[in-house]
Amino acid sequence: ALFMESARKGSIVSRANSIGSTSASSVPNTDDEDSDYHQEPYKESYKDRRRRAHTQAEQKRRDAIKKGYDDLQAIVPTCEQQDFSIGSQKLSKAIVLQKTIDYIQFLHKEKKKQEEEVSTLRKDVMALKIMKVNYEQIVKAHQDNPNEGKDQVSDEVKFNVFQGIMDSLFQSFNASISVTSFQELSACVFSWIEEHCKPQTLRDIVIGVLHQLKSQLY
Repeated sequence: ALFMESARKGSIVSRANSIGSTSASSVPNTDDEDSDYHQEPYKESYKDRRRRAHTQAEQKRRDAIKKGYDDLQAIVPTCEQQDFSIGSQKLSKAIVLQKTIDYIQFLHKEKKKQEEEVSTLRKDVMALKIMKVNYEQIVKAHQDNPNEGKDQVSDEVKFNVFQGIMDSLFQSFNASISVTSFQELSACVFSWIEEHCKPQTLRDIVIGVLHQLKSQLY
């Protein structure tokens, strides 16, 4: 009986050992796998690379836009001036753009104004050059003929001729024109022109004025 009892216990122990060895062999070696996992380098997926490239490109775009607005604020004078409506707050992008547009329009107007001034000055220069050439010719003519122009009348005599002609015309005008109404005035003016401003009439007036001045001068 003792022999059989010890044999039964030995059989139970041997089965337990075999079961333990089998269970132990079936359990994975986590220490070795962990070491292998940490040694293998991380491989970035295509999706991660694409997301990272997109993030970088977006950041570059934002930096470029920010630099553009900063450059506009530095270039446009009105952006640097103090705007009391917004206080010391930073200018928004909309305000920077609007101030830039206003400044460009102002520059266009100034450019157009300067071009008109330059055109006017060029015309003045051309007129002065023509006058210069004419005066040079007059001076040269006087130098070539020093005796010419001694009998030239003065500006006062020319004015007296003009005054005599106008006085004669005004006398006939004053005697012929009625100012009762604007309609009558208009009709009288045209009648006076037809009657007193004919070439032969004007010629006679001029001749009479010249004879009168000649008698006064000589």
